[in-house]
Amino acid sequence: MLAANFDWQFIWDHLPDFWEGLKQTLKVAGIGIAGSLAIGIVLGAARAHRVPVVSWLAATYVEVIRNTPILVQIFFIAGALPHFPGHPIRLEPFTIAWLAVVIWGGAYNTENFRAGFEAVPYRYREAGLALGLGRLGTFFNVTLPIGARIALPSTINTNVSVLKNTSLLTAIGFAELTNTAYSLESESFKATEVYFALGVTYLIVVWTLSLLIRVVERRLALPEAR
Repeated sequence: MLAANFDWQFIWDHLPDFWEGLKQTLKVAGIGIAGSLAIGIVLGAARAHRVPVVSWLAATYVEVIRNTPILVQIFFIAGALPHFPGHPIRLEPFTIAWLAVVIWGGAYNTENFRAGFEAVPYRYREAGLALGLGRLGTFFNVTLPIGARIALPSTINTNVSVLKNTSLLTAIGFAELTNTAYSLESESFKATEVYFALGVTYLIVVWTLSLLIRVVERRLALPEAR
């Protein structure tokens, strides 16, 4: 009965709309993943190596972000910053979108990389120092390559979550994939068709991202983990 009443033509006719929403989702997710990885590596290293002040600030940032809902964080950036007394901060919707997922993903990746860097055996770092690499040289040539591989599985999960969390940006009216679907459903009242197409699209995108990352994970796996 459902198949008989399902309007496939509606989905076909609105593929361009879904594509526009998907492009916005992928843009925000791409910036979010890249930005959160950069934050994670820098602050994760600061925490793992107990860098004064920076380590404490990083720990505070992680605690605040990981213990508050991302939706609250989105509303704070979109609604509270423009009303800051004396120093209002007004951002474009696209900037709010990528900034929110970068901040959220960065907190989780900070912990992912901190754990990875701390798991690198100390004797490896001693060997780097003994070879005259210096502290920075040892980090970039020993700790980072090994620690990043150790952190890879948890980082993959965070990156996938960054992509999925872009759907929450519909709360501020940003025209990503979920918001596009909601607008189509509001205009057409074809909820079954719209949300079926939305769910399938997310499944395809997330499965594709997961597959690509798993390939990278296998290629970068430590020899003993293969």
